[in-house]
Amino acid sequence: MATIEECRAALDKLSDNMAASEGDVRGAAALDRSLSCRITDLDITFAGRLKDGRIEVVDTYEGPPREKAQIRLTMTGDDLVAMVDGELNFAKAWGSGRVKLEAGLRDLLRLRSLL
Repeated sequence: MATIEECRAALDKLSDNMAASEGDVRGAAALDRSLSCRITDLDITFAGRLKDGRIEVVDTYEGPPREKAQIRLTMTGDDLVAMVDGELNFAKAWGSGRVKLEAGLRDLLRLRSLL
């Protein structure tokens, strides 16, 4: 089972990958939205913003998200680490229910190029 530190490092790596991207991916990552990433097996939530092509984690706390973020991810720590490392395909994980992504329709359409 991935640790809190490994999950935080995965989010940092994902942020770095998005910041280095170009074209449509860069455009999708340039959203300015509140973001939460709930790690179910650790019962923690990372809360922050997707801004200027980066994920800025502002807070980490126990339990479910305290506020409804505009973009909400839910998964296990192992799935987060595997996705960022390229070992788990996001679209397949999302389609099978292993990963949940909730956002407004407009945001989902822009985020599809990230997936």
